[in-house]
Amino acid sequence: MISESFEEKIAAVRQFNRFFTRQIGVLREGLLHSPYPLTEARVLFELGHGNQVTASGLARELGLDPGYLSRILARLEQQGLLEKVRSANDGRQFFLSLTTEGREAFALLDQRSRDEVAEMLDDLSAEEQQRLLKAMQTIEGILTRGFKFAEPFVLRLHEPGDMGWVTHRHGVLYAQEYGWNEHFEALVAQIVSDFITNYNPDKERCWIAEMNGEIIGSVFVVKSSDTVAKLRLLLVEPKARGLGLGTRLVEECIRFARRRGYQKMTLWTNSVLVEARHIYQKTGFKLVAEEAHHSFGHDLVSETWELLL
Repeated sequence: MISESFEEKIAAVRQFNRFFTRQIGVLREGLLHSPYPLTEARVLFELGHGNQVTASGLARELGLDPGYLSRILARLEQQGLLEKVRSANDGRQFFLSLTTEGREAFALLDQRSRDEVAEMLDDLSAEEQQRLLKAMQTIEGILTRGFKFAEPFVLRLHEPGDMGWVTHRHGVLYAQEYGWNEHFEALVAQIVSDFITNYNPDKERCWIAEMNGEIIGSVFVVKSSDTVAKLRLLLVEPKARGLGLGTRLVEECIRFARRRGYQKMTLWTNSVLVEARHIYQKTGFKLVAEEAHHSFGHDLVSETWELLL
């Protein structure tokens, strides 16, 4: 039997859902005083922030039934907001993009959304703003963990002590598997120090992966510029390899970067990291530069990879 206290928790979550949907105006006939209901507006947002978006990818990203999404896309196309372009590499595949009218509609929605949030935050003190952002990150992290029940691992946001783990495990594993010296550990320590010192939660993120209460992996997205994000410090413990964790971490970075309005994601790696390179290639990154160098006690070939978002 469900306890009364648990029923009270259920009621509290439902109350918050009703409060928040009213607060952000999703119950209005048109979102942000526009002609578009919530789902159509969200599709415009995704297309406005994306690059080479397909209908199947959009359905996965938004968690929508493909048939339902197909009807929405047809309406947007009839309104002159959306166009389909056949892939040059696969004639069976079409990429979705906004027309000039569609970009104008997206720009209006995007600006109104920004203004509405700015108005809400402006009514709060700096301390209240930070409390709100922290609470939102906590909710997102917990629910992301909860909804991924089919996977043997969970992802969460970074907590005190995690940066020490990231530095330590990079130092140990890269010494064991590639013979790299302590200079690599020093580089990792500098990267995580810069991340914490300059952390911008709106544009940056760290994910820590756990399995059975034990940390098994990590990855970071850091801001390189207003339009470029950098993927850093992808690590998967040997015991967790083969579970799809590395790919999941990279996909989480890509999803975050797109939602935050970045146009491109870059990463720096070395040619000897074969497994990581395979993940980057599989998730759409392209090798754009190589350079021989001597670092961490070895002759290496560094690589720069890019992904247009």
